[in-house]
Amino acid sequence: MTLAWEQVVVDAADAAALGRWWAEALGWVVLNDSADEFETGPEKDRLPGLIFVPVPEGKSVKNRLHLDFRPGDQAAEVARFLALGARRADVGQGDQPWVTLADPEGNEFCVLAARRR
Repeated sequence: MTLAWEQVVVDAADAAALGRWWAEALGWVVLNDSADEFETGPEKDRLPGLIFVPVPEGKSVKNRLHLDFRPGDQAAEVARFLALGARRADVGQGDQPWVTLADPEGNEFCVLAARRR
């Protein structure tokens, strides 16, 4: 089977603003900044990336997908995300080794602890 994971598509109230936020947060490059979509990725021609599109009018349900990141230094990355405008999020996770945050539009994502060797 020939199948490649191309993108994760994110609905956004302000696609360009949210896309720029994630590009900065991840240190990624802007691949497309048009009225229809904002695309960012690790570098040109490297997959997968993120595409932010205007949310369909009236959509207000929670997305059923979120991103997880595993940094070398969890505390430093959480502090960096918070400084960029993320906020802590409680989704009922309780006491866990990961930290749940939300981007400026409320999309949750997790910053995982270092992988056990």
